[in-house]
Amino acid sequence: MQTLETILLILLVADAIALATLILLQQGKGADIGAAFGSGGSNTVFGATGGSFLMKLTTWLAIGFFIITFGLAYAANERAADMRGAGLPFVPPPIEAPAPAPELTADEEPVDSDVPATPGG
Repeated sequence: MQTLETILLILLVADAIALATLILLQQGKGADIGAAFGSGGSNTVFGATGGSFLMKLTTWLAIGFFIITFGLAYAANERAADMRGAGLPFVPPPIEAPAPAPELTADEEPVDSDVPATPGG
């Protein structure tokens, strides 16, 4: 499982670098001077022709990025599940007995207090 995680991590880094590079290479939809006068508003998300090669490649790299990320998350979850019982001894938490109440003897002097005495005492 460790090898799979390493391979997925390498693919994720390569995909992220390629994705960032492709995004920086592309010209924005409103980058021309006509966008300042409202002519860039007719562009749709995918365009009338479906976009250029760089846009399509960026889309596929983004999809690959998410698939690789989900694969890495699954592999990490499986490894964590395997390590839950990795030979560590189970130590139950200590159970503390309640402290016994101090016993009152008849020869103790009463305490000067504003609290009324209990009936019969």
